[in-house]
Amino acid sequence: MKLIIGNKAYSSWSLRGWLACKQSALPFEEAVVPLFDADWDQRRQGDEFAPSSGKVPVLWDGEVVVWDSLAIVEYLNEKSGGDKFWPQDAAARAMARSMAAEMHSGFGALRRECPMNIRQAFPPREQKPEVLADLQRIMELWAQARARFGGDGDFLFGAFGAADIMFAPVCTRIVTWSLPVARFAPAYIDAVLHHPFLQDWIAAAQEEEWVIEQYETPART
Repeated sequence: MKLIIGNKAYSSWSLRGWLACKQSALPFEEAVVPLFDADWDQRRQGDEFAPSSGKVPVLWDGEVVVWDSLAIVEYLNEKSGGDKFWPQDAAARAMARSMAAEMHSGFGALRRECPMNIRQAFPPREQKPEVLADLQRIMELWAQARARFGGDGDFLFGAFGAADIMFAPVCTRIVTWSLPVARFAPAYIDAVLHHPFLQDWIAAAQEEEWVIEQYETPART
């Protein structure tokens, strides 16, 4: 398999696709392409990007192509035996899938106002009400998952899985932007960021030479 991703410092959807590949335990090759550089427009028109209209991540498995991070999760779940991504308990699995889908389609204010930048840690600042509303909803989801299905594990449903993959970039955003969280949340965020997969991604992001200036300075509000 070959996974095409964007800059590890900035590309939250690439992080999700990459984590899914790592979680599958299947061998894969990664190809990192710098987003928004001088060759970006031409590169994204190539055959490898055609199915996704130039978006990352894109997973190629022979002649099979899968784009969109959640679709990659589901494809790899099937390919790897169906036991590495979602909880075995039906109620937990239903909740995990619902949370992953809500993360996939929602929280636009948080995405817009607090883009991912793993290499930065900005001081706290006043956030817009819609960002705080997104954070409150995320805290509610995390708290429900941990209380109902977390058990003795460190992650949302005990063991690391698809729901944690989908929320991993949120954990990095909370640290980067010094965002306010519930009292229980730092322990979960710490567990995610210290997972070996995340540690590998963060280390690689630190080594990247590419810089996207618009993500390096907090926007004025």
